Amino acid sequence: QAILAQAVAASSKKSVSSHLARSQELGGPSRALEAMAAVENKSSSSEGSGSGSSSCESSTDLVRALDWKGAFWLAAGVPPLVLFSMGGLAGVAGNVSFLVWIISALMGFCQSFTYAEMAGMFGNKSGGASVYGAVAWLRYSKFVAPLSVWCNWFAWSPVLSLGCSIAASYILDLCAPSWTWRGWTVHIPGLVDLNFNPTFFTGAALMVAMFAIQHHGARSTARVQKCLAVLVLIPLAVAGLAPIVTGNIHAEHFENFVPPSARDSAVDGTWDRGGWTLFLGAMYMGAWTTYGFETAVCYTSELKNPERDTFKSIFSAGLFCMAFFMVIPFAFQGFFGRDELLKPGIADGTGIAEALGNMLGGNRVVTQIYVMLMILALFLSIMTAMAGSSRTLYQGSKDGWLPKFLSTVNQNGAPTGAMWTDFGFNLFLLALAADAQGYYFVLAVSNVGYLTFNFLNLNAGWIHRLDSAHLPRPWRAPTALLALNTLLAFVNALF
Repeated sequence: QAILAQAVAASSKKSVSSHLARSQELGGPSRALEAMAAVENKSSSSEGSGSGSSSCESSTDLVRALDWKGAFWLAAGVPPLVLFSMGGLAGVAGNVSFLVWIISALMGFCQSFTYAEMAGMFGNKSGGASVYGAVAWLRYSKFVAPLSVWCNWFAWSPVLSLGCSIAASYILDLCAPSWTWRGWTVHIPGLVDLNFNPTFFTGAALMVAMFAIQHHGARSTARVQKCLAVLVLIPLAVAGLAPIVTGNIHAEHFENFVPPSARDSAVDGTWDRGGWTLFLGAMYMGAWTTYGFETAVCYTSELKNPERDTFKSIFSAGLFCMAFFMVIPFAFQGFFGRDELLKPGIADGTGIAEALGNMLGGNRVVTQIYVMLMILALFLSIMTAMAGSSRTLYQGSKDGWLPKFLSTVNQNGAPTGAMWTDFGFNLFLLALAADAQGYYFVLAVSNVGYLTFNFLNLNAGWIHRLDSAHLPRPWRAPTALLALNTLLAFVNALF
């Protein structure tokens, strides 16, 4: 198999060279990229059959070792993100917050079909929809194409620091609740304060652990993700369904169906200009969570059969995440009500475990179990973020938009150059996010990048239809759905 894979790869390289030469003469760099994609797609399945069981052919090649289930588990860190957005979103949307989650989840699911079509067109690329969409924009702007990649990376990468910050707070509260050392603060004039405190050092240790796991490659990481997902998501689903099954959903918590009079206010407002502003602001906040399962298509060049597995991975991840994004917020609002969701522990994520325990009766032992599960849930999300964001950097480097060292791959097929860059960047963000004000600043800035990526790549779907109609598409989105998603790109820009 290894010999066959090498022969196919050598043949493909010759074909790519000839196609590139002809395409450069006929249509410039964008035509060259499209021709290369066409040749790559023809050989991807054959190449995958051998390379999945062999080592990397060079220091810049990922390994085809995943099936669609592996990509699905790598994206399994997205559902727990809802736990750390509910409180903040409830403060903005009030009694209509559960509706925001439903609408946002449906929008994210629809948009994923555009990403699935683009991912199938480029079977030998990794990094997600931003990479596949960048090819469409390259013909029109050499600035927009790399901007798409950068915005996606900048949206996903901070999940490492944000998640480690919350996990560190849980661990410190559990193991050293009376620790009074506050560390020290470094003030950067005119910019930010960096906090080097117990939260920072504990979070940094967690990041090192996540890096060590991912150092062993995508297949090994997917196995760890599968175990974590089973441990975390089943108890989370039980806690969400328990008040629904036992009849502890209170109808009065859904009355007065209006936004609040102001952010974090328990006073009802109206559907005036201020109310609609808060509603759209809540949609903006929800998008960071509900659209995130598109990370399932970050591993296309690591799939054994990308033509079949790309669509299956994002479709299954979308259905799975949509269920969580609808059930969990509904159960929280129905059980606790708006006033409870506005409490600081829910808003900053540190009181979520206690809330989950209360939904199951408030037993102290159950609550402590959920504290441990919350830490594992954060591990799950951090692993998803590091895996996806590092591959975005990796492919940006392979395509010549980012420094070459980012495409370095170790013997296990892990993009270690990009992983080290993620690690260093997030150490800085971790120092920034070690206090509550810095945490929300990082979250807000990263979401600006995410919706910019979303706008560019939903539009890239129809650009590919017009400019690259000749490229094979293993899965083709219905034209009406593609048009709807283009409209949603502008709706997202409105947020």
